[in-house]
Amino acid sequence: MKRRELIILLGGVVLGWPRAARTQQSAVPRVGYVWAGARGTDGSTAGLRRGLADLGYVVGRNLLLEERYADGNPERVASLIDELLALNASVLVTPGTPVTLAAHRATSTVPIVCVTGDPVRSGFAESLARPGGNITGLSLLSGDYSVKWLEFLREAVPTARRVAMLWNPDNPGTLNQSKLVREAAPGLGFGLTALSMRPVDVEDSLAALVTASFDGFVVTDDPLLETLLARLIALAAERRLPAIYAFGEAVKQGGLMSYSANFFKLWQRAAGYVDRILKGARPAELPIEQATEVTLNINLKTAKALGLVIPEPLLGRANEVIE
Repeated sequence: MKRRELIILLGGVVLGWPRAARTQQSAVPRVGYVWAGARGTDGSTAGLRRGLADLGYVVGRNLLLEERYADGNPERVASLIDELLALNASVLVTPGTPVTLAAHRATSTVPIVCVTGDPVRSGFAESLARPGGNITGLSLLSGDYSVKWLEFLREAVPTARRVAMLWNPDNPGTLNQSKLVREAAPGLGFGLTALSMRPVDVEDSLAALVTASFDGFVVTDDPLLETLLARLIALAAERRLPAIYAFGEAVKQGGLMSYSANFFKLWQRAAGYVDRILKGARPAELPIEQATEVTLNINLKTAKALGLVIPEPLLGRANEVIE
């Protein structure tokens, strides 16, 4: 082979390496994840990562997981989703109704895997059995069990009369559950005050919890409230207010009680939707799974600090009791 031909051949090989590397990199699926709060304040990514690992995915090797965090500023969510779409994400993963709604508005073609309260009522799917669009995943249907928050609070604190419900009026997924809670309160002997936890209302609502002489409060399952768990638990301890949370992690952090779906396990299962979509399944034809496991957790150490004696029948129904 002549020297000139050898140089051209070697040059072509060298020039081909970056192109091959880029082709290999682009072949690795990219999954976008958006959370309304700060990194580490959600219970979603750990379950999602575990589920992906169980299915053989190694993040950074055969799957790229692009995580974006709005740090408690809902107005940033839309731009974070646009950023992920610009990266040509193969799938978007969206915890909660507000983030899913933003993703739904941003794209009708990129598959979305969500865990939300009620995707049909929120307009994300035609039905649980046949979603019909680009969104599938899991449904909490927490409106179906939201009244239990009040019932368990009544059993734990029989003397309570005035309670607050913390909720986000901007979250369409919590409208039904808040309606059911309001309707059930009088029959359980509660005077209920709904406190808005929109970002612009948070400080005023927390101040009201301190000054308005409530006997306890209910924390609904809006994602923004999950980002505030540490503050809410600290406030409840400082003001000696019994509270029940829609997040199981709250009890491990010192909250009195929780009644909720297991978000870690839900996101483990959500990884299966990501896997099927990456292998060619269409979200429109993947039935939305309804959460069936709802657990009651009680922290007896917190109860003692609040001067409460949890009745034995209530303890007997608990799935987990922290001594």
